[in-house]
Amino acid sequence: MSYASVAKNNFANLSINPYPGRGIVLGTSPCGGYFVQVYWIMGRSENSRNRVFVMDGDTGFMRTQAFDETKLTDPSLIIYYPARHLEGMHIITNGDQTDTIFDGIKAGKTFEGSLDSRQYEPDGPNFTPRISGITFQKAAPAAYKLSILKSATNSEEAGCMRFTYSYDKALPGLGHFISTYATDGKPIPSFQGEPLMLPIPNTAEETLTMYWHALNADNRVSLMVKWIDRKTFNAETLIQNKLG
Repeated sequence: MSYASVAKNNFANLSINPYPGRGIVLGTSPCGGYFVQVYWIMGRSENSRNRVFVMDGDTGFMRTQAFDETKLTDPSLIIYYPARHLEGMHIITNGDQTDTIFDGIKAGKTFEGSLDSRQYEPDGPNFTPRISGITFQKAAPAAYKLSILKSATNSEEAGCMRFTYSYDKALPGLGHFISTYATDGKPIPSFQGEPLMLPIPNTAEETLTMYWHALNADNRVSLMVKWIDRKTFNAETLIQNKLG
């Protein structure tokens, strides 16, 4: 089976998954001229659904924000910068480990080394995984990497399991996907196995539309697509919010 067929099948499965949770896709446009980052958040509770993505005018980074501040009950795990960048690197994560990676790399650490100080989220009984990604302008040490920090079987007994997936080559029109959850449940089962291959459409607008419609309409909250020019490494960011 071709890579394109595998990606198509995986996308079909994503489209019928009621709750993959937060998800990251890193890949390349079909023309090969752009790196692509896709990130979305989903929610089941009122607190989780009361969010939008916004561009921070002060920092130039995208962040989450409460749509209705009067309904915000616990900001600790839902308000953060999902996306930050520094010279030659674009970072994307599902939590405040974005700042951990950003600060760690500035201090001379690697992507993996920066995450050594973090673990899954303290939200038992789910113990939601922390998922992170980074795209490099120069394909050294990799074109991009994905990471997941998770517990075993929704339990703290075995400690934190750390997995990093490094991709030497970015394939045109394809990306690799990782999410916090496998699907809905009580407790919610964590993502299992290696990142999955998914398709990348021709433009940022098409990518935004395709992935937004693939996410469960009841549980989707916000979606971001970042289109990064491989030569200049300048990026265009598109946002879709359910609220607002």
